[in-house]
Amino acid sequence: MREFSDTAVNVFQGLAERDVQGQGGLLDGQDPSAYNTADPLRLWIIQVGVIIMMTQLLGLILGRIKQPKVIAEVLGGILLGPTAFGRIPGFTNHIFPAESIPYLSLTAQIGLCLFLFIIGLEIDPSIIRRNARLSIVVSLAGVVLPFGVGCGISVALYQNFIQPSANFSYFMLFVGVSFSITAFPVLCRILSALKLLDTTVGLIVLSAGVANDVIGWSLLALAVALVNATSGLTALWTFLTCVAFTLFLLFPTKWALLWLARRTGSTLHGPTMPYMTMIMVVLWAASFFTDIVGVNAIFGAFIAGVIVPREGGVALAFAEKLEDMVSIIFLPLYFTISGLKTNLGLIDTGTAWGFVFAIATLDFTGKFTGCSLASRALGFSWREATAVGSLMSCKGLVELIVLNVGLSAGILTPQVFSMFVLEALILTFMTTPLVNLIYPPERRTHASSDGIIQRPPTGDSAGESTISSPPSLVKDEHTWRTRFTVVLDEFDHMPGIIALTKLATADGFTSDIRTSTKLEMSVDALRLVELSERMSTVIKSSMTETLIRSDPLVGVFKMFGEQSHMPVSTSLDVVSHVDWARCVTDHAKRYRSQLVLVPWIPPSLGSPGDSPGVGASQSRGVKAEPNPFDALFGNASKDLSISTMHSHFIRGVFKDSKTDVAVYVDTGDNAGTSGPQHVLFPFFGGPDDRLALEFVVQLCTNSSMSATVIKVSETSEQVERTASALLDEKVDLEHVPAVVSSITFPDTVYGQPNTESMLQSDTADNITWSYYASPVFEKDTHRQLRSALSRIKFTELRSHTPLHALSQCTKQLRETHRRLVVVSGRSKWLAKDNHWQELKQIVEERGCTGYEVVRKTIGDVATSFVVSGSQNALVVLQAASGSREGV
Repeated sequence: MREFSDTAVNVFQGLAERDVQGQGGLLDGQDPSAYNTADPLRLWIIQVGVIIMMTQLLGLILGRIKQPKVIAEVLGGILLGPTAFGRIPGFTNHIFPAESIPYLSLTAQIGLCLFLFIIGLEIDPSIIRRNARLSIVVSLAGVVLPFGVGCGISVALYQNFIQPSANFSYFMLFVGVSFSITAFPVLCRILSALKLLDTTVGLIVLSAGVANDVIGWSLLALAVALVNATSGLTALWTFLTCVAFTLFLLFPTKWALLWLARRTGSTLHGPTMPYMTMIMVVLWAASFFTDIVGVNAIFGAFIAGVIVPREGGVALAFAEKLEDMVSIIFLPLYFTISGLKTNLGLIDTGTAWGFVFAIATLDFTGKFTGCSLASRALGFSWREATAVGSLMSCKGLVELIVLNVGLSAGILTPQVFSMFVLEALILTFMTTPLVNLIYPPERRTHASSDGIIQRPPTGDSAGESTISSPPSLVKDEHTWRTRFTVVLDEFDHMPGIIALTKLATADGFTSDIRTSTKLEMSVDALRLVELSERMSTVIKSSMTETLIRSDPLVGVFKMFGEQSHMPVSTSLDVVSHVDWARCVTDHAKRYRSQLVLVPWIPPSLGSPGDSPGVGASQSRGVKAEPNPFDALFGNASKDLSISTMHSHFIRGVFKDSKTDVAVYVDTGDNAGTSGPQHVLFPFFGGPDDRLALEFVVQLCTNSSMSATVIKVSETSEQVERTASALLDEKVDLEHVPAVVSSITFPDTVYGQPNTESMLQSDTADNITWSYYASPVFEKDTHRQLRSALSRIKFTELRSHTPLHALSQCTKQLRETHRRLVVVSGRSKWLAKDNHWQELKQIVEERGCTGYEVVRKTIGDVATSFVVSGSQNALVVLQAASGSREGV
């Protein structure tokens, strides 16, 4: 069955035999959609347009219910075939005439080879090696039992739907292979979408899926060899030839490609043009060889993808260069060819429908039972074992390839082919909701950071356990925060996050304020990679261990940690952008972080008729010139839209986090560098400001830091004392009497903001302020706290316009302190004063627009510093809480 070669030969022979015809067009009165043997490209473009629009429309609809894109592509092909649109009179003859199918089929076969090449790129042998015993046991159980079930039902199918002239052994073999196969590409997509890749279930399914894929393709190669051979001996020679060719590719050819990649610098700077040319030559040569020896060309393409070097991200770079064209054009064409062969109208009897449900039930039962029992025997809980079985039952594209091979070989009839296509759709569709039902997020167990699955304890409680933090991160609770989660997402945010980390961790050490024991700070950097529809993100999902070693953001941050003598651990998650916030909060909870550090670049706040005023672009010295094309192409709002998208992420972290959060607002003047720095903190009250006050005191344990803390009270009277007079006052902390025995006090448990909770918060504010502003020490205790407070100036300010007064304080401090850091509480909850009217007045004075995004993200007080044009480094904190309203 040399379908690829035969199709190509027929197409080129047909072109050679045709007479030259007129090349007239629409202006000559010709129908542009009419099939023209001299110019088949016209109709091909129309066909591609119809196919892409259909699949993209279905993809948008099905994507809303968390279904993989492959279902939309398969369903789109079926609808364009005789099942639906083909029943419209003249549709098939006009859009998909029989004469045009060879050209469409050739394009689809080329795309299929490229897709199988990308699947080969996705295969990471290290996944199997890390969990060899688990993956082999589960994959074998997921092949042997389903294969036996498929062979069993093939008897009834053969007797009812297959002509006696067909070879039963071949039919039984194809049915068994279709039952035993698992769609690895679709499986990766589902694992990534459900955020299962870092769980024990995700890792065992990923490793078993790789092994199952290799076994399934080997069985299909054997089946094709048997079908194409004239005798059993010929089939044996064909199979052995394929095995020898595979070994030749896997060893000498792979070593040669790795040597060439290093020689050309492809492992350092990405694949060069000569190296890419060599890979493509190997791809098509392998496809050609496996096709002419009697095995489908897709096997050669698959092995060619497997042997591409993984070193330096070469395989990932190839996938990124090919995936767009393959996923947008070539794959939908292949599904349409399959859809044109699928006619659900042939399933027109009760017996046929009964067999459809029997096939689906037995196929699912065989996979589910085999994989579940194998997982349970390996020590996993029933919940985890059944989740593994549900995931391994996914079919999708790979089964459709098997079915198309069987149909092309004449083993399957169009009616049986349609029955199996419908069964594949059913099983693929039910995978996601079934896994969500069996294995919800709150019942998941996360695997170890090295990607090795540990044998869990037996019993259902195993599925409910949570991973403990690494031993180095688990310490007794102290007032000072020593465990940090740092979010890495984009290069533009790296200066800000490095500055905030340097600011928060000082020299990497602090002391217990009760025992003066030295405490080492630890930082866990979480690298977030957006999960998109691209197939390369699937590769990233399955090779996080490799990717984290080559990721430039992780490398830069680890170098910063080494230079700062600070231990840094790294993690990488590939998730959709809408799930970033939940990913961060779950990660912080799992690693018991005490403070989450997040960077944010606010949007440029422009003024009407003027260039952008306050914001990231201006603070960096970038002058925005008016562009007449901005309004036409929408570039004027690009900065705002990007910042708004990131603002949703920041607000999601604020809303969901059960951990304290600090956001570094990058206004252009980065803190955290060497040299003395001064902190300005306005204390208005509330849980966020109390957290911010503790944060400022901890910052001042660093000898290079000093601070001015102003307790601000809003009043209707005039300012009782000017800001400049307050700044001239000095608080003597060296001669305070000693009486306090403990610095800790119970914090308020916040419910709905009512009168009682507001009074409790006000009491907590007074206790916190009194403790730090008027401290009482025991002799020879709290040395670090005494030293920190000696560098802090505590003052009070009463004003009917506190935000204006703070702006003046900032300007005066800038005159005496070269590096000024402003710290503020977000104060979106239990704040005593409402600053909205004064903030609106400042906005009107400055003539700013687009400030609402900033206000909703960091609160009124912090927004006033941004709007007023302050270019100081700005840190906004929010205290952890069980629930928050108005985010």
